[in-house]
Amino acid sequence: MATAKTGSFYLTETVTLPAGAASGSRVQGVIDLGAYVNVATSQAIAIEAVDFVYQVGADNSSDPANMLAGNGTISTQLTDLNPGTALVRADNQSLVASGALSIDQTNNIASHVSDIYPDNFGPTALSEAFMVVNDSLYLVAGPDNSAIGAQLVSVTARIRCRVAKLSSKDWMAIAIQSTASDN
Repeated sequence: MATAKTGSFYLTETVTLPAGAASGSRVQGVIDLGAYVNVATSQAIAIEAVDFVYQVGADNSSDPANMLAGNGTISTQLTDLNPGTALVRADNQSLVASGALSIDQTNNIASHVSDIYPDNFGPTALSEAFMVVNDSLYLVAGPDNSAIGAQLVSVTARIRCRVAKLSSKDWMAIAIQSTASDN
């Protein structure tokens, strides 16, 4: 059983997709959790919710017409194991959250697509949170089916979480599951 050691707080990470980045290219950012995760005391991060924010240009606008050169999608994932600059399948145990911004330049339509995997893990109940015992989270994003437009695109993950104390058995079970997922 997990017990909260802190109230909810936010961690954020932004990756910048350079102007003209080719379809299929990926950029990775790393969130250091070393100050929050502690093996000796079975301390973990309990992730309650993840939101992805897409912005374009130096003025950080949200105008999707300037994000891609044509019809396409900006894909985003947050994982607790390092995938390099690759996206992982939805059945990968290290996947914390994922989403996409699909842009139809022809019809001037943009839609945010959430995968079936829930990006909101519950209001406050720790039993509904995604527990992380690794010392880093990895944000990966990139364009698909079209290159990034003439301006850079920033993708930010806003992660609502809290520090939690796990029982030794629970901490070990999550660590084993995480290690098995890496193999």
